[in-house]
Amino acid sequence: MYTEADIPRLAAGLVAEAHAHGGLAPLDLDAFWAAQDAAVRDPFSAAQMPLGWLASHECVFTELGVAADWHRLHHDHAWRAGLCRAYNDQAERIVGRRVLDESVPDAARQWPAHRSLADLFEAKNVWNNESYWLMESAHDPDQLAALLDRVERRLEDPRAAILPPGWHEAKARLTALGVKPPRYRFQRGPVTFATSIYGIENLMFLILDRPDLAARLRDVMLRAMLAIGAVLDAEAGDPTGGQVRGFQFNDDNCYLLTPEMYEFFGLPILQAMFARYAPAPGDRRFQHSDSAMGHLLPLLARCNLHGVNFGPTLRVREIRAAMPRTVIHGQLAPFTYSRNHEEAMVAEFLRDRLDADAGRVIVGKRPVDEV
Repeated sequence: MYTEADIPRLAAGLVAEAHAHGGLAPLDLDAFWAAQDAAVRDPFSAAQMPLGWLASHECVFTELGVAADWHRLHHDHAWRAGLCRAYNDQAERIVGRRVLDESVPDAARQWPAHRSLADLFEAKNVWNNESYWLMESAHDPDQLAALLDRVERRLEDPRAAILPPGWHEAKARLTALGVKPPRYRFQRGPVTFATSIYGIENLMFLILDRPDLAARLRDVMLRAMLAIGAVLDAEAGDPTGGQVRGFQFNDDNCYLLTPEMYEFFGLPILQAMFARYAPAPGDRRFQHSDSAMGHLLPLLARCNLHGVNFGPTLRVREIRAAMPRTVIHGQLAPFTYSRNHEEAMVAEFLRDRLDADAGRVIVGKRPVDEV
């Protein structure tokens, strides 16, 4: 086994070997993918470390030499699919698989969009700087209290608040076609959501100066989340929600809170949602927090997380110490990956492999879009 001091030399040698063979080290692709599939099914007992790399359609521009148009990529489905097909033609020759989704959504088989947590809290998603940003809907304690009043009134009739006009007609048509209704098993995490609708500094001062109002915000957020899940489960003919198990939070901004603040504000929401939708040991309880949130590891460990994707400033050994049976979905720094720093990618893999010697880890970076 190598040591951490050996990593720069090993990384340079492995990259040089790959370039000597045309950019890819000699590899039996069929054997690799068979071992990869087995490793993903059981990361802790597989002979090969599972690769957590998941290509997403953002990579097409550089690879194909196409001028970047992010708005069109997100909204012109046929154009995106064409780019993905062209990318996959190259990927299949190099790595043996078509790795991007080439499908075009069938508009006739899409459910109408139900109202989200952001909608209930009157927050607008605005396209700015090549992506969508959730904008603040309250700016001071008085505005926040009035907003919570309105949200609570909406939740007195959750079906009316959550289901859009025309839902029942669409449900009859789509159910006849066999199209499964949507479920609610993912949410922008409690701290990120709260800072989006109320502001970063505002939330921190609120927790410190007005814990009563902060607790009310927390509780109304949780009540709204549970209402969305219950309404959509009932519409799916699954009132207990037991047919679709698991829940995921994406909460980059959780790092902003001290452990005491997070235990007060964020943790109760995670625990309640996991208790509702992922109560069994094998249920998927996932947290994505791409930030320096290592100070929260002891608290998040209370959630018995099934899988995590945490910030690249954390080391695998830190996460493994707090969560010995949690599958770690990658500590490769996003910009190391997106900028194709070859030696750094190999070095970070070797670092993670060394750290994970006492427990398997999915390596690489699994991009997760926040919605």
